[in-house]
Amino acid sequence: MRIAIVNGPNLNLLGTREPAIYGAQNFDGYMATLRTRFPQVEVSYYQSNVEGLLIDHLHACIGKADGIVLNAGAYTHTSIALADAVAAIGIPVVEVHISNVLAREDYRKTSFIAAKCKGSISGLGLEGYALAVQYFMLSIS
Repeated sequence: MRIAIVNGPNLNLLGTREPAIYGAQNFDGYMATLRTRFPQVEVSYYQSNVEGLLIDHLHACIGKADGIVLNAGAYTHTSIALADAVAAIGIPVVEVHISNVLAREDYRKTSFIAAKCKGSISGLGLEGYALAVQYFMLSIS
């Protein structure tokens, strides 16, 4: 099984960016933990602060990923283009957010991406990524 994790803007700063909201662990360290927890899954990782590059990467996952874990960051609330890309690629996607977006600012309560995804996980910290991988392990055989 091949799972692509795709992170959007500012997630390259995990570990130093607002640790009270996003935690103190950087994503590279978490990726090592995730790969150890799920040795039977081939997990790739991509992060960009650029909307078009995220779209290009989603397109590039066609034929290379069985599922995608997508944390589009703030683009979740603004990008119809990313939602269209999720709908177009034909790969199941689980939307993940580290913080509980429904408990934050009003503008974060709308996701243009969620309706195009299999599901959404929000507010469970980095563990949300592991839960998404577990979902794919159970639903894709």
